[in-house]
Amino acid sequence: MNETQAKALSTENDKWVRTNCWSAPGCHPAGCGLYLHVVDGKLVDVEGDEDHPISQGRVCSRALCLDEAVYHKDRITHPMKRAREDRGLDKWEQISWDEAYDLLLTKTREIQEKYGPEAIILFAGTGRECTLSAYSACFAAYQSPNEVFAMSGYSCYGPRCAISFYILGAGYPEIDYAAFFPERYDYEGYTLPKYMIVWGKYPLISNPDGLFGHAIVDMMKRGMKLITVDPRVTWLASRAEYNIQLRPGTDAAVALAMLHVIIYEDLYDHEFVEKWTHGFDQLKERVAEWTPEKAAEICWCSAEVIRGAARAFATNGPSTIAWGLAFDTSTNGVQAGQAVLSIAAICGYIDVPGGMTIGEKETLLGKWWTDSTAEVDPDIWNYKRIGAQEFPGFAAVQTHPQPDRVLDALESGEPYQFKMAHYWGTNFLANTSAHAPHRWYERLKEETEFGVINDVFMTPTAMALCELFLPVSCVGERKGAVMPQFGRNMSFIGSMTQAIPENDTKCDIDIMIDMGRMMNPDAWPWTNVEDFYDDWLGRFYGFGYNELVDKNVYFPGYTYKKYEKGMLRSDGQPGFDTPTGKVELYSTLYEIFGEDPLPYYIEPRYSPYSKPEMAEVYPLVLTTGARKWGSFHSEHRQMATLRDIDPDPILEIHPADAVKYGVKDGDWAAIENPFGRAVLRVKEVPTIMEGVVHAQHGWWYPEQDGEEPNLFGVWKTSVDSLIPHNEMGKLGFGAPFKNVICKVYRVESLDD
Repeated sequence: MNETQAKALSTENDKWVRTNCWSAPGCHPAGCGLYLHVVDGKLVDVEGDEDHPISQGRVCSRALCLDEAVYHKDRITHPMKRAREDRGLDKWEQISWDEAYDLLLTKTREIQEKYGPEAIILFAGTGRECTLSAYSACFAAYQSPNEVFAMSGYSCYGPRCAISFYILGAGYPEIDYAAFFPERYDYEGYTLPKYMIVWGKYPLISNPDGLFGHAIVDMMKRGMKLITVDPRVTWLASRAEYNIQLRPGTDAAVALAMLHVIIYEDLYDHEFVEKWTHGFDQLKERVAEWTPEKAAEICWCSAEVIRGAARAFATNGPSTIAWGLAFDTSTNGVQAGQAVLSIAAICGYIDVPGGMTIGEKETLLGKWWTDSTAEVDPDIWNYKRIGAQEFPGFAAVQTHPQPDRVLDALESGEPYQFKMAHYWGTNFLANTSAHAPHRWYERLKEETEFGVINDVFMTPTAMALCELFLPVSCVGERKGAVMPQFGRNMSFIGSMTQAIPENDTKCDIDIMIDMGRMMNPDAWPWTNVEDFYDDWLGRFYGFGYNELVDKNVYFPGYTYKKYEKGMLRSDGQPGFDTPTGKVELYSTLYEIFGEDPLPYYIEPRYSPYSKPEMAEVYPLVLTTGARKWGSFHSEHRQMATLRDIDPDPILEIHPADAVKYGVKDGDWAAIENPFGRAVLRVKEVPTIMEGVVHAQHGWWYPEQDGEEPNLFGVWKTSVDSLIPHNEMGKLGFGAPFKNVICKVYRVESLDD
């Protein structure tokens, strides 16, 4: 639908409202354009906005089913409470928001006075709009330093942002798909990439962190060629000129081999390297031994494919790299990311048209988060943020505590114990507590005196661990803004426009503001979402929320080669905002933090090579984390239309391995290793590597008994339980979600 059609079809009681989608329910901040059909105040239909410069009318199945979420019979639409002794039991009673806030404030003050504000921990989810509010609710309302993303090694987006800070001194690098300009590919200063490497991600489904994935298809239609790096042959890989199908967890070896080819065949950009990089000679020496043949043996792939891909990428500029979660979900991922950014840098593809764009030094969200940390007592922030002393490199670039050490603190009580937990848009028992979810559950249930959750539906996390449920409004019911890449490399701002009443729910930002005004009023001058955006949009762009609604989408614009113009450094000088003022191929910050300043490869700790005796019992490499069409992580399990798309948790296995291990298409099978066990439905897939299996994550079953001990079946398909604890890299990032070993065997049912 376009704007002309929407206006022609709209009447006073039957109208089409233009908005941009984020969440809840879940989605990454791709900001897809929607028209919501509202009749007598009720949402009856969803269509794509054909005039939206980015999504151009294309909409995913989750957005099309928005009305199912809004009006679902199981949706929580009023605040609820229950007694502490009733955790795990469905003994909730409906209350008012006033009563909910009174209870929240009373419990907060009790905990703060008895144990200190650091005893309050706030768990945040991933991707959803609550990401914008969780940090500041923790820092500037609770005044606690412990806003945690409870995934071992903080293995999602954060590691890549940290690598970007260390190596480039800039915001997250993204492919240049002309997303900064309303004219898109017709913008006069834009150049189409010749090649795109899609490495460890599948943007067509995931739209990761705000990248609109189908833009890759648009660019392919215009002539861009693909190189893909993935253990599975995806739709994109099947259309790639080079497909490096590698053993999971060996990405750094491939990247080092590509650097070897580019450097030793003299394919790099000499001018950029000489003027704008630091440590090229040391990098050249480091990769001398990393021939494609050496990497191919490690990675189970072809040396000639590595060599051909490196040559094609380096000799066809500009080209770009879409790097993904595979870098975060590996203990060697920081080094792999450093190597991949080094590839882009020495080819001269950083911050140029058709290359990799990088974020501005100061962003709206970055300043908001940074400002809010000032509300935490400096002694608490500097000395009581969990893991900050042990992992100074982590603490330098993240406002989170280190999540593995948070679990250690829960279990040991050292340096202190957590007594109150707020679960901010996260069903973390089913999803982000990967590494020992049972251990998180047992300690939080035992140790915390009060738990509160913001969410749309009852979840295993809410049922197990909370006394207060704050119901969250959905897209269409609330006001707000969507900022792709969480502001770190923001291409546009889209308005989230209210089309139907909120009823008795509130959006996360309203909850954040309400909490702030109750708990720390001097730091909270805003009264509602509109006030908040009037202030922050006004500071950065000179207009307020209603003006954003009128614009629908606003493009702040983009300046290429900022490093030449003094736009990246705080002193206004040309260069990059790093200690050397250059792209640090040899990282001076890594040296300070006790890490090797050059990229390197280490074999995964649990692999057929590092643990050969264990591999005799657990012969398969397990990878997980791929996205699904019908759900966002652990969300959307209740929606019938989406459950028809993804009815069961899937275990992908090569047909030869299926025969070898006695399973077949459609069977239920268990995957097991020394750390845990999960049951999934077998799907034979000839395009996955032999010796590798992929398990879907985030599963639970809303149709099952929600009370303990079943908790909606959350433990039955707990892929998270197979991931070992405390297996992060030296800087505190990454964990082996992509590369542990396991065995597979047939079982009779999900309950077996």
